[in-house]
Amino acid sequence: MLRRPVESTQYTSAEFREHLDEHNITPSLGRTGVCWDNALAESFFATLKNELVHHTTYHTHTQARHEIAAYIELFYNHTRLHSTLGYITPNEAENLYHTTPSAA
Repeated sequence: MLRRPVESTQYTSAEFREHLDEHNITPSLGRTGVCWDNALAESFFATLKNELVHHTTYHTHTQARHEIAAYIELFYNHTRLHSTLGYITPNEAENLYHTTPSAA
């Protein structure tokens, strides 16, 4: 359990790593100073904020959760085209992944 306030390096500290290990959690961040480890997550959250959060007033926590979940499940994954996926949706990319035979 983390017992003291964490600093700005909280996610790369040895104490935090121990906490993750104790709970069998795999971190999404690699070595300290490797900036591209979280690039995909950072890109997603920037898109979420720019396309939805900064343009919406949430009156309750529940409303925010529902609207963000709907954005992700109904728009982001099924409608929004992604340049890194060859201008298809994440849902289409996943379907292609599961239906395309592997080379080997």
